[in-house]
Amino acid sequence: MSIKQISVFLENRPGALYAMTGVLAQNQIDMRAFSLAETSDFGIARIIVDDVYKTTTVLKDAGYVHNVTPVLGVAIPDVPGGLNKVLQALTDAQVNVEYMYAFLGGKDTGHAYMIFRVADNAAAAAALAKRGIQVVEQEEMEQL
Repeated sequence: MSIKQISVFLENRPGALYAMTGVLAQNQIDMRAFSLAETSDFGIARIIVDDVYKTTTVLKDAGYVHNVTPVLGVAIPDVPGGLNKVLQALTDAQVNVEYMYAFLGGKDTGHAYMIFRVADNAAAAAALAKRGIQVVEQEEMEQL
């Protein structure tokens, strides 16, 4: 019950991110979500895409160091306190959030979507399900 996130390691220099997204664009890869973290020397682009296998193949062929990490996609009610309700469920289940970032869902206007990196996806998904919070699967992500 997880989504596959691709983390791409990039030099922290002008044009590095542009070059990587150019490779994706040239190969018709659609990014569903994107997050960038950086230090003074390098950056990590975390992406959710429409085709994980194709993307990892393209990145490898282009010489990019990357890895695939299971993350949790969550549909959050797009109302005040929606995120707080999700975080309360995770806190009550003693699930630590390592990082999270938002992404857009094109067809569903009643929800915001977040990607969560947690230590235990199964425990997090169970805690959220108990509270009626929807977890998004890889196949669903590709359709958003």
